[in-house]
Amino acid sequence: MIVWQKAHKFVLCVYQFTGQFPKSEIYGLTSQFRRAAISIPANISEGFKKKGATDKVRFMNIAQGSVEECRYYLILSKDLDYGDTSGLMLQLEEVSKLLTGYANSILNSDS
Repeated sequence: MIVWQKAHKFVLCVYQFTGQFPKSEIYGLTSQFRRAAISIPANISEGFKKKGATDKVRFMNIAQGSVEECRYYLILSKDLDYGDTSGLMLQLEEVSKLLTGYANSILNSDS
């Protein structure tokens, strides 16, 4: 699935980006950001294996919530001058659009 592949790539980039954060952030922003990023493809994977459309879409909604959490962490990282977030923001936007499209296709195929 392309949405999972893009989300996985985003996680890898988040790890690289947060690896440059101050060591004082290891239990703060670094940890939170990584967990939220990982949640995106993890929930896509879990939802993919569910049988009913309702369950599938529920996991896509959880993934979308993690997308929004990551969006905030990118804003915060930029405001704290931890690095250039523009590339990650573009990746995240692509994941968000793909995720929305995937969830909509699940809902439309069930009717």
